[in-house]
Amino acid sequence: MLLGILLAIHIIVCVCLIGVVLLQRSEGGALGMGGGPNGMMTARGAGDLLTRTTWILGTLFFILSLALTLLTGRQSGSGSVVDRIKIDNLDASKLAPPPSAPAQSAPTTSDSAPAPIQAPTPTVRNPFTEPAEQPAQPAAPKP
Repeated sequence: MLLGILLAIHIIVCVCLIGVVLLQRSEGGALGMGGGPNGMMTARGAGDLLTRTTWILGTLFFILSLALTLLTGRQSGSGSVVDRIKIDNLDASKLAPPPSAPAQSAPTTSDSAPAPIQAPTPTVRNPFTEPAEQPAQPAAPKP
């Protein structure tokens, strides 16, 4: 129940944080509205309000994320998912797919697909174990 309440608060904080960040101007002016210096909400005041609100919501976001992680870890126990699998009871013969019946060869027609191309077998040449090749001698001029 506590986890559900914290998760609901966390979602609300996330949505509010997204909204506050999107309201801010990228130039640092924050919100961009305001008006004259006699106005109720000046550009500087709007920036201060949005900056403070962002800091508060960001701090709440990190605290709630940490609390949710710790509570979920304690609730599920210290074992991992791999520890819960009972490998001793598994039957290896059931894990392998059943052998398929051999495919019957169909007569070859002009509409059938061509046979797949076989790649040549790669040969590896090791210069340390093979004798060095003699450089080609220039041919002697004929008289």
